[in-house]
Amino acid sequence: MIRRDVKVLVLAAFLLGVFLPISGVEVEGASRGDILVSRPLAEALDLAAGDPIRLARTRDGSDPWPYRIVGIYEPIPDPIKITRKRYEIRMHLQDLLDREQSSDGDEPSRYAQYINVGLVDPDRAGEVADQLNQDPFLYARPARGAGGDIDVFAVLERFHLAIAVIALMGSCAFLLALMVMRAEERRETAGILRILGVRRSRILGEVLVEGVLIAVPGALFGIVLAAAAQGSINRFFQWKYDTALVFVQITPLLAAKCLALSIPLGVVAGLAASWSILRQDPLSMVQR
Repeated sequence: MIRRDVKVLVLAAFLLGVFLPISGVEVEGASRGDILVSRPLAEALDLAAGDPIRLARTRDGSDPWPYRIVGIYEPIPDPIKITRKRYEIRMHLQDLLDREQSSDGDEPSRYAQYINVGLVDPDRAGEVADQLNQDPFLYARPARGAGGDIDVFAVLERFHLAIAVIALMGSCAFLLALMVMRAEERRETAGILRILGVRRSRILGEVLVEGVLIAVPGALFGIVLAAAAQGSINRFFQWKYDTALVFVQITPLLAAKCLALSIPLGVVAGLAASWSILRQDPLSMVQR
């Protein structure tokens, strides 16, 4: 097993076949190190934990070194890499250095894309990154909230917010149109009530109560429908893109925001449509 005290791993991508070919047959001699294999790569090559493999630096498989798979891991979901096959391995940094230096003596880690460093105190990630960036040949950033870099999740959140605002504005216009049509159908009834002496405020109060009784069940139905459908949506897109990325997640906070927006908007739309009718002359409302 990989020792827990070793927290420095290197992520080597297999997309370009850097270390290919990989063979899952038994090898002579002891393995030189333990590695982790990503689930897509393990499924593609029918690998499992405990299998010995050979890793070569060239496509023809010359000068392979034996390693042993100690675990299969799920790649960290990344929206940027959603369309890519995550053929990756993780090995100890020292194993990679030994493998590179034993070949031609050139600078090691030419094929390493990332070096992930685990800190004892994660809160100091920004400080450590600043210290490493003082070296002109190094570039470091925290895994979350990378300084001046654009966080892809923050970009997606803003994009979703923009879509939500546009959808909300469109739905409000559609809802207001429906409420106006509904109020027009009750124009004559409202005119009769006004002629009988019923005050506008009382009619608006009834519209308010009716709007609440309609908006609350409607909002709850929408939340329940979304919560019931999120599992199917996630499973479909996770199957389609072979990723563990969660595409839809209905949280209690999100449900509360939906209720806080939908109920007042529904009630206000009903009141606005009714007021546009009630402020007219009662006789004109009954067409007399």
